[in-house]
Amino acid sequence: MSEDQKNVASGSFDELQISPDFVLLKAINEEAFPARLQREVDQRFIQFHFNLKGHAQFVYHKGHYVLELPENQSLLLYNPETELPLHTVLSPGSSMISILMSIRKFHALFTSEADYIPFLSSENRDKKYYKQNPVSPSQAIILSQLWNEQIHPSVKGLYCKGKIYELLSLYFNRNTETSAEQCPFLMDEENVQRIRQAKEIVIERMAEPPGLKELAAEIGLSLKKLKEGFKQIYGDSVYSFLFDYKMEVARKMLESGKFNVNEVGLKVGYSTASHFIAAFKKKYHTTPKQYLLSMAQERT
Repeated sequence: MSEDQKNVASGSFDELQISPDFVLLKAINEEAFPARLQREVDQRFIQFHFNLKGHAQFVYHKGHYVLELPENQSLLLYNPETELPLHTVLSPGSSMISILMSIRKFHALFTSEADYIPFLSSENRDKKYYKQNPVSPSQAIILSQLWNEQIHPSVKGLYCKGKIYELLSLYFNRNTETSAEQCPFLMDEENVQRIRQAKEIVIERMAEPPGLKELAAEIGLSLKKLKEGFKQIYGDSVYSFLFDYKMEVARKMLESGKFNVNEVGLKVGYSTASHFIAAFKKKYHTTPKQYLLSMAQERT
């Protein structure tokens, strides 16, 4: 056995079977070494994996093929022709949520929408499918709720089922579903990099973001191409994306307990607490104070 093989701990999934064809898995590695987690999954299941923190690898064919899943990325896997057992390696400090659902149950959720979900179309229904996407801020909230839930066992299955349905509805939201055919920017790597640069710029300067014309000039694209490209790649306008990002940052800062409402508001670009509270309520339908109280109650 090699030294690398020795320095891999054995881990396990925390499993909640909601029904025979619907399973929620949680995995965390709190050790100093990578952790290997294994679980058999037959070919009738579609798999969704959401990496909350750290880094994960999905290993197939005895290590000859590896899929990487970085932090804040999701991975969808389905292959009706062969089993895709979970042989996952989590880096130290990593955490991940996985959802296994039979394809029959999954189809039942989207019967009327099969035409716009690519792998549910008639020509793709029985083909293998692999797709990696970034985890959106709205998805991250639900994933955090699933991870931190402290629900009474009598209603835990119901709670998790509802949250998973909410998560999947966001995952397959029409506004965020993109493909190479729909997105000409994905055919032009240079433009893709410029759009990614635009995203990084507004994130870095979220307290005082540039105007759209200024941003377009900075990345070397026309205003029209910036607007269209950002929408096609990230599923939202520049400022709607930034709003969601700012609210997610604000939520995490509040949860840390290290900042008051005024400090959080200033950090994400609001000059007054009242403006920040109004924005937070618009996003989460609750005030920052009420949100923290509800989180405290869930933990008791």
